[in-house]
Amino acid sequence: MTIPPPGRPNGLRRGTNLGHVAGFNDSVILSYIRAAKSGTSRSDLRTATGLAPQSVSDICQRLLDQGLIAETGTSTKGFGRPRVTLEIVPSSRYALGIHIDPATVTSVLLDLAGGLVAHYSTDIDPDDPGLVIEQMAPTLDALLEQTGVDRSRVVGLGLAVPGPIDAEGGTMVDPPHLPKWHHERLRERLGAATGLSVIVDKDVVAAAVAERWAGALAGVSDAAFLYLGSGVGVGLITDDLVVRGHTSNAGDIGHLMVDTMGPLCDQGHRGCLGTLCSPLHLVREGVARGALDPTPHDGELGHAVRRLAALRERVDGGNSAAREIVEETAHRLARAVGIIANMHDTQMVVCGGPAWAPLADLYLPTLHEQAARAFSMSSLHELEVSGTDVGADVAAIGAACLVLDERFATRPSSLLLG
Repeated sequence: MTIPPPGRPNGLRRGTNLGHVAGFNDSVILSYIRAAKSGTSRSDLRTATGLAPQSVSDICQRLLDQGLIAETGTSTKGFGRPRVTLEIVPSSRYALGIHIDPATVTSVLLDLAGGLVAHYSTDIDPDDPGLVIEQMAPTLDALLEQTGVDRSRVVGLGLAVPGPIDAEGGTMVDPPHLPKWHHERLRERLGAATGLSVIVDKDVVAAAVAERWAGALAGVSDAAFLYLGSGVGVGLITDDLVVRGHTSNAGDIGHLMVDTMGPLCDQGHRGCLGTLCSPLHLVREGVARGALDPTPHDGELGHAVRRLAALRERVDGGNSAAREIVEETAHRLARAVGIIANMHDTQMVVCGGPAWAPLADLYLPTLHEQAARAFSMSSLHELEVSGTDVGADVAAIGAACLVLDERFATRPSSLLLG
């Protein structure tokens, strides 16, 4: 298989023949091999990366020695000798990921290709963060034991959490939906409990990284991931780089106004996206309009997310009030997608998360039509809007992808000399 020509469209970077950037070049080569799903050759890598033939040979040998890639056969292209095919070895390295949600903790194990090897999810008591954190390390041990994965092949642990965060300290800083989680030092505690290197990042950033590593955003240089869970947020990718902001807390769009006639949020703002598109609001509206029967737990976040499936059943059953609620939400999401796309000149917006999955196919037609109509760059390029390829656990998978991205992806910061 011939790798597409290098440049922004496929999101892959050129190498450089300067001696001090060997680590960057290793990542460039590994990224091209990983992107070529059916394998590629050294000759194709030389053409795609611009690296000297000897540099490509040396890098490939290092990657072979580390077991990250393998020679898997030969291919013939035109005249000349057959070319040796190189492919990624998914089982050569693994990453663990945890997503802490206000209602659920999800743990995953991924291979180097981003493939899901193991998964475990459990409901939690959000008012007892100490107990929740204590249970994480044994859960990860169980995942490794059940899969038979050698711990020495695990390169790290990623944590995807609601913001705001202190990225430097690896700490959650009073997330609105987890009031008892006051400055929880997750990196320190999980690092000590597991012996692994730990990365802590916002759940919306993790979701964007997951979709970029193993989903719909692979090879897309300018994109956004609209995350719908207990809250709403956006992960941004600009010029093939994940946007984190000054304190690594970019993407908080909960107070984006999407309905001028909407109710006030708890901070006194009107028509906020985070209020009007939250599972709690949808369930409350469902009960108020007779689309859902009331239950004693309708004010609980986790219960509200689960009740979205019941709301979907009412829509499928022809309940007009349920359909009206979903259509209103779709229009509000479409306004948000249009605003995000126009602000960042985005190629693609992907939507996902636990509150997206039950209603995705009902939302998408409105998002396609309304967001495309609002996109001001439509004469220059199309705006693509889609649902996640990764699934409802995109934030947990993204947590593990944070580790893979940190360890194996091309990072321009590595070119800086200090």
